[in-house]
Amino acid sequence: MRILTRTDELAAFCQEAAARPYVTVDTEFLRERTYYAKLCLVQLAYPGGEDGDAVLVDPLSDDLSLAPLYDLFRDPGVVKVFHAARQDLEIFCVEGDVIPTPLFDTQIAAMVCGFGDQVGYETLVRKIARQQLDKSSRFTDWSRRPLSKAQQTYALADVTHLRVIYEHLAAELDRSGRASWVEEELGALLDPATYRQDPAEAWRRVKTRTTSAKFIAGVIELARFREEYAQTRNVPRNRVFKDDALIELASTKPASLDELGRSRLLLREARRGDIAQGILSAIATARDIPPEDVPRPRQGGDRAQANPALADLLRVLLKASCEKAGVAQKLVSSAAELDDIAAGKRNLPALTGWRREVFGGDALKLCEGKIALSVKGQNVVTVGV
Repeated sequence: MRILTRTDELAAFCQEAAARPYVTVDTEFLRERTYYAKLCLVQLAYPGGEDGDAVLVDPLSDDLSLAPLYDLFRDPGVVKVFHAARQDLEIFCVEGDVIPTPLFDTQIAAMVCGFGDQVGYETLVRKIARQQLDKSSRFTDWSRRPLSKAQQTYALADVTHLRVIYEHLAAELDRSGRASWVEEELGALLDPATYRQDPAEAWRRVKTRTTSAKFIAGVIELARFREEYAQTRNVPRNRVFKDDALIELASTKPASLDELGRSRLLLREARRGDIAQGILSAIATARDIPPEDVPRPRQGGDRAQANPALADLLRVLLKASCEKAGVAQKLVSSAAELDDIAAGKRNLPALTGWRREVFGGDALKLCEGKIALSVKGQNVVTVGV
């Protein structure tokens, strides 16, 4: 087991990897006490079988720069293979301003190949690689040095078994002709905008039941301040104040430190200093926003206009269509999207691209009364009307 702690060692490994068709990648990081993830370890492996084809890279070493790895990530001749890549890609996008391409995500590929919704790495190791993972080091402090042998073994397993999984899934996609489906799904992961946290849009993550303009204006400005504060000081947003406190403040609209101190949900640290002043400033800004300038929360669709019977039929159709195609339901459509279709919305992902082939086309025919659902043996089938 090798741990690379110098830039020249990493450069030599990446030079070897650049001659291979793919490299598997994983990371270990900490995020409990920071806004941005703290990268603690990078695991890399390429196909081969010789000594040195799998290594651990220590980004905490003072003698190591990740520049050679970022160059490998930009190499168009080497596929970069991850499992559930989003958080890993966010780290590299933020720290190195790079998104690995070409990219392959085995979780997405497994969902396309019928392994279920958001299938975990451990499941694929068991079903495809026919191995068992040692989970004893799953919850560990990856920032502490030196790494134990158990930690090293656990970390390397995340990329060595991934080689077998990738080759199996890639062959299955070639056989089924569904490689383009995975490419379509990777679009969002390859878009740098996916990893930008815009403070102006932070309010959309806050779940609210009230839609009055004055309340929403408060939510917008409080969420904006919280996000900017968390980013600037690199602390989790919930360490500034939590969503329930934000909603309370948007409702009560305190105008002074004395009124702010009466909050039931605000942490003591947020009732004074920079956070308290930021809260009062955000509420003052919200008061001055004309109601007509306050954006409306995005609604999942007008549920009042949705035909509940049609929505139920669409759920049955989705299940039957996905079972027939051998693809995970969640990858095709969410429950909210089915309600949107039943309410008459048509500009939806489930009705475009490969999803239309699997489900969307029949969903539209069902809505238009051109097909019906029937039972044939143990299966639900569509019949013309």
